[in-house]
This record gives sequence, structure tokens and C-alpha cells, in this order.
Amino acid sequence: MNKLVTIFKVPELRQKIFITLLLLAIYRVGAWVPLPIVDQDRMNAWTQQVQAGAAGRLFGYVAMFSGMRSFSTIFGLGIMPYISASIIFQLLSSVVPSLEQLMKEGEAGRKKINEYTRYATVLLSLGQSWFWVRYLMYTVEAVPPHLRFWDPVGGWHIWPGVVSV
Repeated sequence: MNKLVTIFKVPELRQKIFITLLLLAIYRVGAWVPLPIVDQDRMNAWTQQVQAGAAGRLFGYVAMFSGMRSFSTIFGLGIMPYISASIIFQLLSSVVPSLEQLMKEGEAGRKKINEYTRYATVLLSLGQSWFWVRYLMYTVEAVPPHLRFWDPVGGWHIWPGVVSV
């Protein structure tokens, strides 16, 4: 108990703990905010319908690893794009000579690779969310037909959902 009190006496640690708790609270709130284009009643009906089938089991595994009961929320992807980008750059750093050279440069090289990882995370997030929203639109049919503007294979109407995820 004494160590816990000591931690809160140090201003830097107290600030870091506060910021961490604030970010966790924001994430938990965002995990319950639904996507603007998804009809939650249709999503829940589909989930109930396919629960026993292979698609339902796959959906269950994805939900289990994401910590979500469904991915139809604005923070539905979680940290998976960042983890994927980190793994990709770890593998690439042993294959691509320029990345291998950056790894050997020490801290400055690692910072540059971390920067590349963040850029790749944004690209992976856009890609994964695009596929997820298309899946919700055309397989699950959780997006009502009147919200599917323009072409049926995916046009500009998909981007509000992609950016939200």
C-alpha cells in the first residue's frame, strides 16, 4: 500500500497513469458507439441466425480476439492493424537490405522503422475497415439498401463507414 501511495506522489507517474486511464475510458466508450451506416437490429438478427454455422463460428473467433461482441462499432478493429504492421516490418527488416541497415543504425533506425510501422498501420486500418464494411453491407446485409448509394460493388458510400472504423 505504501508503494502505491509513493507512485501517486511522483507527478510524472501520476500524469502517465491518468492519461492511460483516460485513453482506456475513451476506448471503452468508443467500443460501444455503433457505425453510422449499420442497422444494429439487422446485425443482431444476422448474428443470431448464423451463430451455429461456420460463418458464426468465424465471427465468434474474430469477436473473441478483438474483445468485441461485434465489429460494428467505431473502434471495432482494435489494435490488430498495428500488431499486423509491426509483424510485417519485423519480417521485412530481415529481408529488405535498407530496413536491415536501419535496424543496425541503433535507436535512430528503430525510430524510423517505428514511423514506417505507424504509416503502415493507417494503410492496414483503411484496408481492413474497407473489407469489413463491404462484408457488413453485402454479406451480412446490416446496411439498409437505401444507404447503399451509387454502384453496388462499392463506391463513395462505403467511405463514411471505413473512416468510422
